[in-house]
Amino acid sequence: MNVDELLYGDVEAKKIVLKLLKTILRFSDPYKAVTNSVKLEGDVLIVGNKSFPIKGKVYVLGFGKASCPMAKALEDLMGEKIEEGLVITKYGYALPLEKIEVVEAGHPIPDENSLKGALKGVELAKKVDKDDLLIVLISGGGSALFTLPEDKISLEDKIKTNELLLKSGAKIHEINTVRKHISKVKGGKLAKLVKGTLVGLIISDVVGDNLEVIASGPTVKDPTTFRDAYRILKLYDLWDRIPESIRKHIKLGLNGRAEETLKEDLPNVHNFLIASNRILCEGVANACSKMGYNAHILTTTLEGEAREVATAFGSIIQEIYSFNRPFKKPCILIAGGETTVTIEGESGLGGPNQEFALSVARKIAGLRGVAVLAMDTDGTDGPTDSAGGLVDSYTFESLEREGIDVDMYLKKHNAYEALKKVRALLVTGPTRTNLNSIVIAVIL
Repeated sequence: MNVDELLYGDVEAKKIVLKLLKTILRFSDPYKAVTNSVKLEGDVLIVGNKSFPIKGKVYVLGFGKASCPMAKALEDLMGEKIEEGLVITKYGYALPLEKIEVVEAGHPIPDENSLKGALKGVELAKKVDKDDLLIVLISGGGSALFTLPEDKISLEDKIKTNELLLKSGAKIHEINTVRKHISKVKGGKLAKLVKGTLVGLIISDVVGDNLEVIASGPTVKDPTTFRDAYRILKLYDLWDRIPESIRKHIKLGLNGRAEETLKEDLPNVHNFLIASNRILCEGVANACSKMGYNAHILTTTLEGEAREVATAFGSIIQEIYSFNRPFKKPCILIAGGETTVTIEGESGLGGPNQEFALSVARKIAGLRGVAVLAMDTDGTDGPTDSAGGLVDSYTFESLEREGIDVDMYLKKHNAYEALKKVRALLVTGPTRTNLNSIVIAVIL
């Protein structure tokens, strides 16, 4: 982690932020999320307040950025009881496992390994007999990593549709609605394949923690329809731009000639939320209190265009700094959620948290003793090696000295290069998890 590079300017405020960063990484730890939620007593698996007697074989299937540490926790807990397993994770996120095979695949854009991994996963799910237990480990990134398009839809067509959706400014639940209706495994379709008991352990990376949205809900009933998928594609002007195979399949669905997603609860399927952004923000707030600071969680459902949300967030900081309202300083503000970036035409390098940091730097310029961290908990903000940005009251002045026009860099979505020039990029490396983004503002 590049801590030393960041410690200049409002050093005291930044030190507090970086201390809280350790709390963020601790509460984001997927290994601990599993060990805190799952117990094994003899031949009985206990998750929350539910018990699952182990009568037959135990299988493990995981997909997402957190799947390897989640699987490692299960291996440490269950050992030789695991018959066979498979996890699919992002490139660079693999860990050595004993009983469980690891496949690395593409994210946020699926690739051939995503397809191969999903095919293997389906084969594994079909092995589960009525007395067997399948533990499914689901975390952020699962939609891209566990990809199996419907018949007559190529991986290339799925990838093109995914790219268009990601660049459109559509919200994650809207993107997943489309994904579910062109997939053989999402929208509860994976659950349909399992004859035995399915226990889903889920780490949320979506605002509001709706289980049907996380990784496009492969084990959960789905309230959305082909009609919703069609509406979303029309709303973002994508219907005429997506591949013909996608349009044909959705038209079949609209006419009742393609299988809809799962619409009822299955008695053999049990899903558990074991970690989320809300739990993370509450953990950070408690850590602030122990450090002697008043902390305020503004929201855990932060959404909207990153640079615009940052402007509003910065306005709250200004009000506190100048008028001690709605909170008195010193204090710490916490917000969690998932902002978006709408890309039109050519773009530079960056991600929503970097755009947030660059935008908020203007609002806090000159407010000495203020620092703001905006980061993606997976350690990768957009297609970059940065988790986000850490800015303070001196950052905007530094940008001006470097000749950087903030408006122009934001317009070109080139926040990475701007923040890099003033040593404001946060680099954590892969965290092997994803609990959305978190913003922390320290106001001294």
